[in-house]
Amino acid sequence: MERSSPWQVFTVFLGLGCRCFGGPVAHIGYFRDEFVARRGWMDERSYADLVALCQFLPGPASSQVGMGVGISRAGPAGALAAWIGFTAPSALLMIAFAYGVVELGDALGGGWLQGLKAMAVAVVAQASWGMARSLCPDRPRQTLAVLATILVLLWPGAWGQIAAIIGGAILGRLVLEGSTGNGEKRRLFPVSRGFGIAALVAFFALLFGLPALVTAVPVHGLAAFDSFYRAGSLVFGGGHVVLPLLQAEVVPPGWLDADTFLAGYGAAQAVPGPLFTFSAYLGTAMSPGGGWAFGLLCLAAIFLPSFLLLYGTLPFWDALRTQPAVQSALGGVNAAVVGLLLAVLFTPMWTTTIRGTEDFVLALAAFAALVTYRVPPWLVAILAALAGAGLAAL
Repeated sequence: MERSSPWQVFTVFLGLGCRCFGGPVAHIGYFRDEFVARRGWMDERSYADLVALCQFLPGPASSQVGMGVGISRAGPAGALAAWIGFTAPSALLMIAFAYGVVELGDALGGGWLQGLKAMAVAVVAQASWGMARSLCPDRPRQTLAVLATILVLLWPGAWGQIAAIIGGAILGRLVLEGSTGNGEKRRLFPVSRGFGIAALVAFFALLFGLPALVTAVPVHGLAAFDSFYRAGSLVFGGGHVVLPLLQAEVVPPGWLDADTFLAGYGAAQAVPGPLFTFSAYLGTAMSPGGGWAFGLLCLAAIFLPSFLLLYGTLPFWDALRTQPAVQSALGGVNAAVVGLLLAVLFTPMWTTTIRGTEDFVLALAAFAALVTYRVPPWLVAILAALAGAGLAAL
């Protein structure tokens, strides 16, 4: 296979990072058009295999697909080039928005903020609706989704969410059927098994070692790195599902208030690229004085698990993907993710945002614009902020 330089990979992904609106599913569609149909960097089957792997792994699926494309073209350095190119535009915009929020201070109570929060409710509702239709097409998976919703609502916090995902995998393995893949085994990515094993060891060493290190060395920067690394390690289902994990990490400790958190989440809908760049906003807003370096630290922390997991699993994916047991467990995990989103839609989204008729009207209008009229999310975010400011001025 013809290779590319990391610089070439970076420039191609930088263009995508400036124009890829619409969330993870849309990003994967953009990537297919760019790398399969237009450039021929991957064939259809290889791209489908990569997408399947990234849907299985924790973390942002579209960003991981981009990293995988980068690896296939330019080796391990290609993954970093692809990530920087695709992530930089969104991250810079979110850091700039965080500076605005910090400077505005008391203006956080204004109507524009309420409009962005209503937009966030609509986006989570849209994600719940779309994922439920595709990931829960039958009664067993619908039941798993409902059970996951109940568990997360009755056991709030990160541990309830983790238990729902693990329970979904176990029940999916027991009650769902998996089909056997028939694809040929090919070495699609230049990653050795030794490198993959080292990456997996590093992933688990950081996941379990960082909390102990934070206990021994209680430094704010290290604690934040641990929190964002854990969020990036444990989230299944893409960008929207990271919301409850991040909320549980930054709001209860008092690092950030709920209004500032939801304002950033709403603003994240108006920028291109991966939703995980929300972490750059959070890091900037919750650091003393709103420091951009702290935002970049949190951004690196939440994406680092994706690198380690992708490097660690690529050498073994061709064998794993044909196993029916893996496929059935994955079906249960996906159903649990739908339940997790439904729980998030209720709390904290609905309970902290919809306080009256005007809030409900804003959220309903944003939902209709997204689902019925297919208005681009960035435009809906702008319109929702303007509508919220207008209603507040009446």
